[in-house]
Amino acid sequence: MIVLEAVLRRERTLVAAGLAALTLFAWAYLWQGAGMGMSALAMTQLVLFPHLTPELMPGMAMPPVAWSTAVAMWWVMMIAMMTPSAAPLVLLYGRVMRHAAAQGQTETKVVASAFLALGYLLVWLAFSIVATAMLHVLQRAGLVSNMMLWSRSAALSATILAAAGCYQFSPLRYACLKHCRGPAQFLAQHMRAGNLGALRMGFEHGAWCVGCCWMLMTLLFVFGVMNLLWIALLAGLVLAERLAASSVFVGRIVGGVLIAWSIATLVV
Repeated sequence: MIVLEAVLRRERTLVAAGLAALTLFAWAYLWQGAGMGMSALAMTQLVLFPHLTPELMPGMAMPPVAWSTAVAMWWVMMIAMMTPSAAPLVLLYGRVMRHAAAQGQTETKVVASAFLALGYLLVWLAFSIVATAMLHVLQRAGLVSNMMLWSRSAALSATILAAAGCYQFSPLRYACLKHCRGPAQFLAQHMRAGNLGALRMGFEHGAWCVGCCWMLMTLLFVFGVMNLLWIALLAGLVLAERLAASSVFVGRIVGGVLIAWSIATLVV
């Protein structure tokens, strides 16, 4: 009991370690293939125009993956990509609770931080369900490879690239980004008491982050849903936009590159 109380007094370290472990476990699951029937390395290639890249085993028919497996894969991927971006909010919330807590209720602070993180990740679970539905539709239409899970259509690739590029300039996206990259401001405006209050804050923050990043995530339909290179690149871009002082400039550069990429896709 004494040891447990000593650990709970270091709740900031405990929460940070928990977030780091969750991220590492998610990346390890993706590395193992996330139940998709192939290793992630086998589905990882640096390709600029995947619709021009031949299949590893042409002529081999592979059915779409099971719905539950695909949802789990997408959600674990979102956990791996987005947990580092949510960490500043979760840790700041713990700090606020630590200063506001009375009578040393350290266990409550740890649990409340966990509810905040859970609410955030449940929003990405909802996104994962929608993304799975999109993947199945595209696979059945023959627009996404059943094996490599990347685009087989120049039109699909160009459409997604152009849409994602244009969304980078959208006022709606920057409104969402403003809430995502300002944890102190978010807590000042949305602070609620109790575990359920923390869960609701997590939902709200997750909704803003989905609004900011969802079009970037659709790029995985172009370059490969299980392509670790592009997953890592998008995760790094999302984190950079949260932390960089010039996030607006970064977003516009990315948007311009994506629009140019969509044009190149149609002419190669």
